[in-house]
Amino acid sequence: MKYIDFDVSRKFDLILLGRVTIDFNPAYNKQIKEEFKPLKEVHVFEKFVGGSPANIAVGISRHGMKAGFLGKVSDDQFGDFVLEYFKEQGIDTSQIRRCKKGEKLGLTFTEMLSEKESRILMYRNCAADLKLQTEEIDEEYVKNAKALLISGTALSESPSREAAIKAAMLARKNGTRIIFDIDYRNYNWKNEDEIAIYTSIIAKEADIIMGSREEFDLMEKLIAPGVSDRESAALWQGYQAKIVVIKHGMEGSSAYTNDGQEYTVKPFPVTARKGFGGGDGYGAGFLYGLFQGWDIRRCLEFGSAEASMMVRSNNCSDALPGTKEVEAFISEEKGLFGETVM
Repeated sequence: MKYIDFDVSRKFDLILLGRVTIDFNPAYNKQIKEEFKPLKEVHVFEKFVGGSPANIAVGISRHGMKAGFLGKVSDDQFGDFVLEYFKEQGIDTSQIRRCKKGEKLGLTFTEMLSEKESRILMYRNCAADLKLQTEEIDEEYVKNAKALLISGTALSESPSREAAIKAAMLARKNGTRIIFDIDYRNYNWKNEDEIAIYTSIIAKEADIIMGSREEFDLMEKLIAPGVSDRESAALWQGYQAKIVVIKHGMEGSSAYTNDGQEYTVKPFPVTARKGFGGGDGYGAGFLYGLFQGWDIRRCLEFGSAEASMMVRSNNCSDALPGTKEVEAFISEEKGLFGETVM
């Protein structure tokens, strides 16, 4: 059964709104290998474009989809780096604005302590991505997309939160599908009530909602605390949602469809390099499958495979795989472990 359709006449498959950062990861290449160690002991870093919606944009582009981006970057060489990287990936940058008051891109330094333990140190004062203004949201751009993905971190501060809400309103008006990646990060939010208020505003308008159990708990704090996964899905499907995806890390993830069906997938076993980036690969892979019209189980498998590929890599954006790479990975893993993911 097909749970969601997209207007195939539109120019863009997906436009994304939200966070762009610069990631500095401990170097791990042919020349230099910083092994697992505390951040204070790392001497050499590699630089990458980061931020969940930015990574998903790169990921779907690697699968041949046409992506655009609604956002804001710094007016400096890091901003140049993002724009040039996006263009190299085939991502439309016409709606990415430059900050003019000295705001900077967030900087993320990653700490990789072991296969099971990693952390990030984030600098987010006067973050460029949170300066997106309502007047910088163009209705024609939203109208020309099959779907709009909003990242939850865009809701953590004004004026970005109002810009995101406007984009969702315009998407609903123009029949552009809305995808909400809850994407909770504790920086920039003032308290849990704010999280619940603003994330639920977008969730009520979304056709697809993706997040971890912890993220759903934060979003539902004021309206349905302590509910089960199935109850969460039913709650949001009472508004607009056709598909609700709830992730449980190493325990796997489930998709709930608005006909009452539940589909579950387990992670593909890999030796991890880091504990982050998997969600971005998951999002890119799962959404690619949906746009191809695959059944939900196959979408989940493809997203889960891409997530596993990401956690075993040393970075996020550069390591995002193409379609054939994911398919080869799935075939290899099933050859080793059988149908363990289902």
